[in-house]
Amino acid sequence: MNGQPCIRDLRLTVRRVLELLALYPDRAELQREYPELQEEDIQQALAYAAASLEDRIVELAYEVAA
Repeated sequence: MNGQPCIRDLRLTVRRVLELLALYPDRAELQREYPELQEEDIQQALAYAAASLEDRIVELAYEVAA
């Protein structure tokens, strides 16, 4: 899969699983469409994505209206 992180031995990338979660907010429907995808696979994809993001605090400049 071109070096992209995948779910177990499935031909599903972590990115594709995240896209599917956005497309199928109902997990039951997602499971019907992709029965090979287990709940633990979804949790692992979310954990991987979260760990891959840079955790930082960005202060926003704002003005108070007078």
